[in-house]
Amino acid sequence: MATFLFDQIIFGPVKSRRLGVSLGVNLLPTDSKVCSFDCIYCECGWNPKKREKKVVLPARSEVRQRMEEKLAQMVLENNLPDVITFAGNGEPTLHPEFLGIIDDTIELRNRLTPRARIAVLSNATMLHKPDVIIALLKVEDNIQKLDSAFEETIRKMDCPASHFKLADVVKNLKLFNGQVIIQTMFLRGTYKGEIIDNSTKEEITAWLKLIADIKPSQVMIYTIDRDTPATGLEKLKIDELHQIADQVRALGLQVQVSG
Repeated sequence: MATFLFDQIIFGPVKSRRLGVSLGVNLLPTDSKVCSFDCIYCECGWNPKKREKKVVLPARSEVRQRMEEKLAQMVLENNLPDVITFAGNGEPTLHPEFLGIIDDTIELRNRLTPRARIAVLSNATMLHKPDVIIALLKVEDNIQKLDSAFEETIRKMDCPASHFKLADVVKNLKLFNGQVIIQTMFLRGTYKGEIIDNSTKEEITAWLKLIADIKPSQVMIYTIDRDTPATGLEKLKIDELHQIADQVRALGLQVQVSG
């Protein structure tokens, strides 16, 4: 299916299903995806199998300049964002200057649009880096992916790098002491001849146990909304998502549903 890349460092604002009016920040290249996952449902498509040139990430100074220019323009237009969201063409915490960029963003936000939240959409694979943890603890919406309680399912859905270990990810998620939002994509279908379904009773029971252990401030559950690089995938019905959400609420946790 057709997918797309963000062709700018600062993009939008766009209307986000989960976050409101969102000004996007892409810390990855504008012409290719760079990620430690290669999710079968990613709207940005697949990671390149082979790169003809070295990946070049935007410099911290350039990110700051572009963000300041865009926020100043939005102030003049009286079109302030609800949130400044780090997402883009892959995993934002891969950027070596991520902590400094977050510090710059906080300073610009406080000066130009103080009511806006700062959000990071991450796949939780870089949480072994102390600077990443420090940075994420500074933002209002620290959103981390956890698509299953079974590593086999995550390997089918998210196609992580070979060194991925779910137990390490969960251990690192607990380091936030609840200052984290867990985001889970629910889907079913087939890929490469294998059945994929993280909405079964067995999957949900195990996932809820991990959620209870991590104790996030909120859980975001959603399903396919845009084109996916893999074919044969199906979105869940909205009532199915709400049934899962009710089980999360039974744990005493806040939950947001996006169908």
